[in-house]
Amino acid sequence: MSALDTRQNILAVLESWAGFVAEKLGKSAPHGSVPQLARFLLLHLGWLTAQPAAADFADEIEGLRAELLCTVDPGPGDFRALVTACVVDGCPGTISTSAPGAGNTGRGRIGCSSGHTWEMHEWIMLRPLVERRQQAVSA
Repeated sequence: MSALDTRQNILAVLESWAGFVAEKLGKSAPHGSVPQLARFLLLHLGWLTAQPAAADFADEIEGLRAELLCTVDPGPGDFRALVTACVVDGCPGTISTSAPGAGNTGRGRIGCSSGHTWEMHEWIMLRPLVERRQQAVSA
């Protein structure tokens, strides 16, 4: 789930900066693709780095780099645990994650305090359920 959050953060930051560049230069920015957005920003990097906002751009890109590195290769203290209500209907349990290497198999897993468990490859399918449950609670 951290990888999905990181990807979304990268996409949001690149879209924001591409929108800034496009607006100032009277161009249209690409949408929805990290590679296209990155190419667009690289094409206009000389212009962007000459702007007063260049330091902000550099800081945000460095922040994304650091976040991506922690997501791809977290250190022992870098793991951010997920804690949320279980997505299984009627289950009163709480979902929490364990870091890769923190359990008995050395692989990351996600589990519910009532006993439901999911393997790492199932996390991507679990995320929409977590988000729907959070939207239902806040509605």
